[in-house]
Amino acid sequence: MRITSLRQQLRELGAKPVHEERVLRQWSRALPQDAGKRRPEDFLPLALREALPALVQQLDGLARLRSEHPADDGSARLLVELPDGQTVESVLLPRDGLCVSTQVGCAVGCVFCATGRDGLLRQVGSAEIVAQVALARARRPVKKVVFMGMGEPAHNLDNVMEAIELLGTAGGIGHKSLVFSTVGDPRVFERLPEGPVKPALALSLHTTKAALREQLLPRAPRIAPDELVELGERYARASGYPIQYQWTLLDGINDGDDEIDGIVRLLRGKYAIMNMIPYNTNEGLDFRRPSAARAEAIARTLHGRGVLTTLRQSAGQDVEGGCGQLRARALPAGSIPIHAT
Repeated sequence: MRITSLRQQLRELGAKPVHEERVLRQWSRALPQDAGKRRPEDFLPLALREALPALVQQLDGLARLRSEHPADDGSARLLVELPDGQTVESVLLPRDGLCVSTQVGCAVGCVFCATGRDGLLRQVGSAEIVAQVALARARRPVKKVVFMGMGEPAHNLDNVMEAIELLGTAGGIGHKSLVFSTVGDPRVFERLPEGPVKPALALSLHTTKAALREQLLPRAPRIAPDELVELGERYARASGYPIQYQWTLLDGINDGDDEIDGIVRLLRGKYAIMNMIPYNTNEGLDFRRPSAARAEAIARTLHGRGVLTTLRQSAGQDVEGGCGQLRARALPAGSIPIHAT
C-alpha cells in the first residue's frame, strides 16, 4: 500500500486534511488512535470513527514482527513480514536510530552485499516503509531513520519520497535525521531538492576508481566517482547537510595508499564526512576486512590530510544485522506470530 492510497481511503470515509493528518500522525508515531487531547468522538467524522478499528488492523498488518534478534551492542535485527508474506529486515540501532528496507531484495548486486544475491523481488510500498517505523516505535523511541536496509532507494523513488515526506511532517522526525542512502542515480539529485522534506544524503562510494567501482557495484548507474562527488557537493550546499560518503573497507581491494590519495583528491575541502565501514562477513563471499590497525591508520591518515573521517563498526554484526548482511530471510520454522506491544 502507498500513503496516497491510504489518504484516498480516509477521504472516502469523510476525512478532511486535518483528520487525515491526525490519523497518520498517530499511526506513524505508534500512538493509539484515541490518544491525545482531542477525543475521536469529538473530532473525527462518524464514518471514519466507525471504520477506525478495521483501519488500525489494516495498518498493523502492513508490517508484522516475525522474529527479533537482539545484539550485544543494544541493537536488534527485526524480521518483518509484509502483507503478501514477503519479508524484509529492519535494524533497531543504538541511540534511537532505525534502519529500514525499501525493497525486497536489490537489483544493484554489490558483490560484497548479501541483500542482492537473489535480485529484486518487489518494491516496498510507502505505507509499508512507514509501517516499519511504526513497528519499531512500538518497541522503543525512534528519532532517526536511515534508508540503508535492503534495497536501493533510488530504484523505488516515489515510494521512498512519500515515506520521507510523512515521516518528516506527521512523523515528527527531523529532516537531517532522515538519511537517504544510494549508490548514486541522476534522479536522486533531481528529486531530493524538490520535496518539502529534504533528507540528508549518504552516497556509497567504495572506491575512487571508476573501473573498480563498476566491478564492485556491477549494476549501479555508470557515474564516475568524480562526478558523483560533484553532484553530492551541490546537494550538500543546497540542503545544508554534509554528504555522508560510505566506504566498505575490503582487504587488499580498496584499502591501499592509492585510494587514500584518491579520497583526499576528491573530498578535501568538500562539505562531506567519510564513513569507513570494515567489511562485515557474509557466508559464501570471499572478502575480508582489513586488520583493525590498518583501518584505524586509514581513518587517521585521512583525517590528518583534511578529510573528516569516521571509522564505523556496524551495529548488530553478531546477529547479521550489519551493513551488507540483511536479506529476505525465510520465516523461522514453526514460527508463531510475534506482535509489538
